[in-house]
Amino acid sequence: MGHDSSLAVGEESVKVLHQHWKTLVGPVAAGLLVVVALAAAEALIPGNKYSAIERLAVGVVALALLIWWLLLPVLVWRTTVYELTNKRMRLRDGIVTRNGRDIPLSRITDVSFRKGVLDRLLGCGTLVVESAGEHGELALTEIPHVERVSSLLFQLVENERLGDDRVPPDRSDDRPAYD
Repeated sequence: MGHDSSLAVGEESVKVLHQHWKTLVGPVAAGLLVVVALAAAEALIPGNKYSAIERLAVGVVALALLIWWLLLPVLVWRTTVYELTNKRMRLRDGIVTRNGRDIPLSRITDVSFRKGVLDRLLGCGTLVVESAGEHGELALTEIPHVERVSSLLFQLVENERLGDDRVPPDRSDDRPAYD
């Protein structure tokens, strides 16, 4: 892992996360629906002197819908990053402009998670982080392996309270794929 210049001196990245792939199921389904509708529209446009313009219009509308319903959500998913370091929790998002929020581990007062039935089947959930300060509770949805992440964050918070700079091992590969 290369050194990230945005980390403070002595700070190490422990875990970098994106939302679970299930957040892309809806946009991919919408994209497939647009492609099927485009193919149907192309087949149903009668051959007349305006058919080229009609096909072009249908293609432009389909392209706009693909960008709006598929490309944009994929870019949002890809550019939204949650990172745990041995000093803080970093939240970054934004496609054109970037937004960032850092929560020092020393300000985190509680770490918990929620998992519904579908979340349990797919191995994801909502990570709930409470911090002292103006923002209070932060809920990060669709976190893969949320129980492991919750445990890791709890351990990092405890290490920070004890003044222990050691980075706990990431045991993502040691446990089964289901939670």
